[in-house]
Amino acid sequence: MIMDGSSSDGTMEFLKPLNKPFFWKSNPDVSVYDAMNKGISLSRGKWLYFLGSDDKLYDENVLKSIFDKEENDSYEMIIGKIKYDWNKHDSVFNRFKDDFVSSTWSKKIWLKNTVHHQSIFYKKDLFLENNYSLKYKILSDYAFNLKLFKKRKKAKIVKDVIAVCGTNGISKKYNWNLYKEEIRLKTMESSLLLKPFFILLCGFKFLIKNLI
Repeated sequence: MIMDGSSSDGTMEFLKPLNKPFFWKSNPDVSVYDAMNKGISLSRGKWLYFLGSDDKLYDENVLKSIFDKEENDSYEMIIGKIKYDWNKHDSVFNRFKDDFVSSTWSKKIWLKNTVHHQSIFYKKDLFLENNYSLKYKILSDYAFNLKLFKKRKKAKIVKDVIAVCGTNGISKKYNWNLYKEEIRLKTMESSLLLKPFFILLCGFKFLIKNLI
C-alpha cells in the first residue's frame, strides 16, 4: 500500500505503471499521520509496517527473515534495528554515532523515543482501538507507542536490520516544535506533575542537538 498526498513532484507518474502486489492511493492529507491512518484503513494484512519516502528495506530478505518464525503469533510487535544514512548536514552529535541503531521496549521510552518507526512491525489489531492521533504532527508514532507500552503490549526484539533510513524526516529537524510536542504527549500519557521534569529533559536534548 502506497499513500501519496497528491504530490506534484513526479510521484504520480512513477506510481501509475505499478501493478500488483503494489496498490496506491493519491489524495490530499492534513499530515503524514493522516496518510498513515488512511493506509491502515485500506490494509488487509495481519501485520503493518510503515516506510517513509526516503527509507528503504535493508535488503530483499528482510521480510522472509522476520516472518519465517512460528513464534511471531504470540507477539503483538516485532522490533529490530535500522541503519541511518547520515549526510553532511546532520548534527555532529549524530554522525559520531554508529550507523546502526537498536530499538528497545522498556521504561526508557519515557526518556526518549526508543522505537524507531521503521524498525517495528505491528499487528493490525493494535490499531482497532486507536489510530495515529492527528493532535501530533511530528511524534504521533511516539505517542502511539507510549500508549502500547502503558498497556503492556508484548514486543519481540530481533537482531535483524529492518531498514536504511534517511535523515530528512520531520522528526529529524530537532526544532523546538518537536520538543514542545514531546512535552505535551508525555504529560498527557503520565501526569501534569511530571511536566516540569519533561520540560527540563526536552530543553537539555534541544540544546545538545542544536549546539553541537
